[in-house]
Amino acid sequence: MIRADILAEAATIDDGRTPWTREEFEAQLRAKGEVYHIFHPFNVMLNSGNATPEQIRFWVANRFYYQIAIPVKDAAIMANCPDREIRRGWVQRILDHDGFEYGLPGGEKRVDEGGIEAWIRLGIATGLSREEIVDLRHVLPAVRFAVDAYISFARRAPWQEAVCSSLTELFAPDIHKQRLATWPEHYRWIESSGLQYFRNRTSQAPRDVIQGLNVTLDSFNTRALQERALEILKFKLDILWVMNDAMGQHYGVTA
Repeated sequence: MIRADILAEAATIDDGRTPWTREEFEAQLRAKGEVYHIFHPFNVMLNSGNATPEQIRFWVANRFYYQIAIPVKDAAIMANCPDREIRRGWVQRILDHDGFEYGLPGGEKRVDEGGIEAWIRLGIATGLSREEIVDLRHVLPAVRFAVDAYISFARRAPWQEAVCSSLTELFAPDIHKQRLATWPEHYRWIESSGLQYFRNRTSQAPRDVIQGLNVTLDSFNTRALQERALEILKFKLDILWVMNDAMGQHYGVTA
């Protein structure tokens, strides 16, 4: 059942408080970046060059479970969204991760292998085999639970709320740029080609941010809904933080 009307009905409820302006609301959303997982000790360790090869490999292997969930989440949003224009833009996210085939003049076909394949190549560059990445043997139960909870939310929530949850992308370019700036120096044993996923996302994520942010600013237009949006974004930030908690506890955090 399409649930696009649920949020619209809630938006008619006015508790008398003045909504934030779009600028104020966006600032409130961006302020949540102070608890982005870039600041988690496990991620700080990774980006400061203190991680062992084993810690990096198992981070890549566990994070792969989140990577394969991203297009599933985006497909859930599209399935619940009745707005054709939004679906036409949102589908690019699925193509970015799953890849796609495209034709050239003269009938030649090429394949953009997408972000999931780029992540597998990152894993291979760190010393994992393709088989052990894709069969998910290294994924910790807590990581699996956290990612599954996010997918369940995206499937069951109004599509506007699921879009809002994707706004951790507001903070993603910084973490990708940080990895590209530090990993080649600290982890020279990782082939540069293995870092292509991060290069791709530095251009893809800002485009995704614009789309998701516009939907959120338009849809959450009362103070109560704006506060709900902040709760949703914090929920997604907690998902990412908990994943790092699980890996830090299991694999350790070296100073």
